[in-house]
Amino acid sequence: MVKPNLKVKIGGLELRNPVIAASGTFGSGEEYKDLTDLGSLGAIVTKSVTLRPSEGNPPPRVVETPSGMLNSIGLQNDGVDAFIKDKMPFLSKVKTAVIVSIAAHSVNDYAEIAGKLDRIKKVDAIEINISCPNVKGGLEFAREPGSAAAVVAKVRAASKKPLITKLSPNVKDITEIAMAAEDAGSDAVSLVNTFTGMAIDICAKRPVLGNIVGGLSGPAIKPIALRMVWETAKKIKIPVIGMGGIMGYEDALEFIIAGASAVEIGTANFVNPKAAADIIAGIEKYMLQEKIKNIKELTGCLRT
Repeated sequence: MVKPNLKVKIGGLELRNPVIAASGTFGSGEEYKDLTDLGSLGAIVTKSVTLRPSEGNPPPRVVETPSGMLNSIGLQNDGVDAFIKDKMPFLSKVKTAVIVSIAAHSVNDYAEIAGKLDRIKKVDAIEINISCPNVKGGLEFAREPGSAAAVVAKVRAASKKPLITKLSPNVKDITEIAMAAEDAGSDAVSLVNTFTGMAIDICAKRPVLGNIVGGLSGPAIKPIALRMVWETAKKIKIPVIGMGGIMGYEDALEFIIAGASAVEIGTANFVNPKAAADIIAGIEKYMLQEKIKNIKELTGCLRT
């Protein structure tokens, strides 16, 4: 049988398949180059970059939880100029799409970062991280439709690259934020980012994380993330990229059937560096077994 067509489009960006390595779990790709075939992936989303260097949060920064993990890295990075100088030479040679995640504490900073990246040919798209839950002071832009739209509109004016807005689950109604991002010019939305959580050392009677709270990810959040993707896909016309506890191809297929055009693989990368490649293979095998010729036939095909 002829291999199924796994190609998907996110705005003007065509991916060879719908499986993307998520921001914050894959470095800049170079860290995984000897562990998996980077060229087999649909895309790589880099760790979020800020306008200026950021030290991140105090340790401890990571703690395991039942069926998941809490992280409180706090957007540690060397800033966008260092990223372009030090990381882009490697990324420019990677034979897959490169999506750069950006984060900031002001709308103008988002626009300035986007403007710098707009000039870099191998930056195939920008993911606007308006939803990191473990930064001191917080990134509040994802909390309200108006603030989310303001960031997207400013970035849209600064860049011609395809824009993906990364949404927070820590809101009253995630679909309202998604619709605001769409109206402001986002080409897609990705959801969900991590849920705010905490852990306590009962002997010390103190928080385990240095920042007290962190972002919960992993299988524990999958059912909630899946529901949010399903709700969002029904409300907007732009592509939805689903994430949250995807550990195997079956999880990825659930998100696609719920309405996601693509998926991002995060925590699973820490457990299995080849997780994304294994998921791609699993999706292809499933499609062959089910005699499905095109991945688009699966997107949003949920029967209710």
